[in-house]
Amino acid sequence: MSPQGPRQAGSQDESPADLPPLRETLAVQGLLAKKSFGQHFLLDLNVTRKIARLAGPLEGETVIEVGPGPGGLTRALLEAGAARVIAIEKDPRFADLLQQLAAVADGRLTVIEADALGADEASLVTADPVSKVHVVANLPYNVGTPLLIKWLTGPFTPSSMTLMFQKEVAQRIVAGVGDDDYGRLAVISQACAVCRIAMTLPARAFTPPPKVESAVVRLDPRSDRPSAARRAKLETVTRAAFGQRRKMLRASLKPIGGETLCRRAEIDPSARAEEIDVEGFLRLADALSG
Repeated sequence: MSPQGPRQAGSQDESPADLPPLRETLAVQGLLAKKSFGQHFLLDLNVTRKIARLAGPLEGETVIEVGPGPGGLTRALLEAGAARVIAIEKDPRFADLLQQLAAVADGRLTVIEADALGADEASLVTADPVSKVHVVANLPYNVGTPLLIKWLTGPFTPSSMTLMFQKEVAQRIVAGVGDDDYGRLAVISQACAVCRIAMTLPARAFTPPPKVESAVVRLDPRSDRPSAARRAKLETVTRAAFGQRRKMLRASLKPIGGETLCRRAEIDPSARAEEIDVEGFLRLADALSG
């Protein structure tokens, strides 16, 4: 490679596999992860290919990727045969690298510079001829949980989500009632999707290495996913219950009905939030007025 920088992509006979290695490109351009964006790059193609397989099969389908950074996972998703990858990246420093990748992706990669928290995913895929849309992402650590809640409870319902989180967040998503990690995130996630940890990664797999391990969580929407109105009530109930989780439900839920609400839902008012399973919280949501 020339010392002036990475070679430019775009000739008709090039493919993503022909692009320079990402470590080399990042070094030449002096691009470093931004702590303020929660960035940790995943550059090992063996790892990104495995994540793409966990999300698959992707042939002929659409993938939304959040926080692609330099495009390590993006390359693997294209290689896996996705008909279209929509990459949403907030950091403008990576626009050039992602556009180089788009130039050799045969029209299958769309790059959008935006904050994913405010993105309208449904509008991005309305014209898509494919029937399934998957979300696959190495999520920035500082926005992973709010993005998951957005996709679980909002109007956009992907066919599956394969998402990288800090390991401790992944454990909170899959925790069962009575577990130390069981809380609001577990209830909402498991009410809306079947959740499992599909892969764990050590810190050394990332550039720069974070201070914690990471894990990939696979989430598949439930066929009996609660309606939008029921999801909104579930958010209200879990926010109140786990906001004061050491208190009995008669006290923590007092602003929204307290003991009366518990009796209506056939829940013991003297129980605490961590003792109530997902079905119990759904009954509390159904018992909520309004």
